[in-house]
Order: sequence, then C-alpha cells, then structure tokens
Amino acid sequence: RMMASLDEVDVPWWYNGTVYAVLGEEQNPQALFTFEGMELYLVTHLDDGTFELTGNTVTFFRDLEGNWMEEYVNPFTGKTNVVGVAVQGGGPGRGFNLSVHGVRPTKLRDQIPDAPLKKWWSVAANYVWMNNDTVYPPGLSTPRAQSQTMFVGVEAFNNSEILSLPAVFSSTVTMPWLEWLDMDDRPGHLLWHAAGAKLKAINELPAEYRKRAETEYPERMAVTRQ
Repeated sequence: RMMASLDEVDVPWWYNGTVYAVLGEEQNPQALFTFEGMELYLVTHLDDGTFELTGNTVTFFRDLEGNWMEEYVNPFTGKTNVVGVAVQGGGPGRGFNLSVHGVRPTKLRDQIPDAPLKKWWSVAANYVWMNNDTVYPPGLSTPRAQSQTMFVGVEAFNNSEILSLPAVFSSTVTMPWLEWLDMDDRPGHLLWHAAGAKLKAINELPAEYRKRAETEYPERMAVTRQ
C-alpha cells in the first residue's frame, strides 16, 4: 500500500533531485546536475501468496539552472558528453518477488536464501515513516545502495480500506559513474538525492515532463499492457 496498490493497477510516482560527484575524502561532494523522472509500479498477486513488483523508470537530466540537457561539459575530463537518459524496467517475470521471506529478483527467487523482510518503522508528527534499503540483483557494478523513507499520514495508514496510500518519499542513492559521463576508471562515484510523491494517475505528472516522456518513451507509460 505504501509503494504501490493492493489493486493490480499501475501506480505512478514523480520525483526530482540532484546528482553529486564524490571524488575523495579531501573534497566535498560537488553538485553536477539535476534530474526529473517517473517510476511506474505494478504489484501482482501470485498464486503462492507472494507478490511480484514490476515497473518502469524514465529519468531525464537537467542542468543546475533547471534546463533540459542534451550535452554536458564534464568538469573532470573537460570533454563535452552527450547526455543519456536513465530508462529501465520490465513486465511479468522481470521484477522482484516480495514476501515475508524477503525481496528477491523474480528470476532468482529460488536461488537466493530466505532473508526475513525487515522494515524500520517510525511515527512522528502524525506521519508513519517506512525506512527501506533497496535490494539489488547480484552482479551489478559497485558501489550501489539506496536508503529510502516513505511517509504517509497515520489516519490513512490505519484505514485498511485504502488500497493505495497517498505517500511521499525521500531517498539517498550511491551509484557508479553514469556511462555517458565517460569517466573511465577515475576513482569516485555519484551520490543522488531524490524526493517525490505518489500520483493518482499519469495525467498528474508535470506537463513538461509528461510531454517529453510520452513522446520519447510511450511504451514506458504503462506496465499492465506489457
């Protein structure tokens, strides 16, 4: 209910934030650019009583003044890079299995040992906080981590008739260099800070973002039809 919906429907989230470069212990993180994007989640009830989470992500990059970027002058290499787009996702069988036994990639659920599902819950100022560390498939490049907190009002949380809770989130993500930055083997990594909100429907996306996403990635604007 926090992440998506107990109904088998597409649930969109909109978010934005800033990407920082982390180069070493003697230098503060440096803001590089900002981003804006959408994640679209679908939770499917499986016959064995577990759930599968699938979805799509489409993220575009903006400069620090808020303009869409097509090129980026890399302050570390001096090169002008063609800016990429962060797009990922997939349909049934390509998501994550969710159960009391943990979160595992659907394709690997029988190969990864059970690990009790753990969430860190807090209540303050009439809000329920769900703190969560993302589980990534094995074999991905490092460093890679995400710590996320979702917030929802206590009254809504306690109402079991609400199948999709109106939530907002904030997260901090550690990731390797983006491929399009062409950083080769330079030491360091990226630190992403994001915040966003669950929407009732795609038509609640900001108009400028929605127009671009629907024009360039129309196939990513729904999960249920894939």
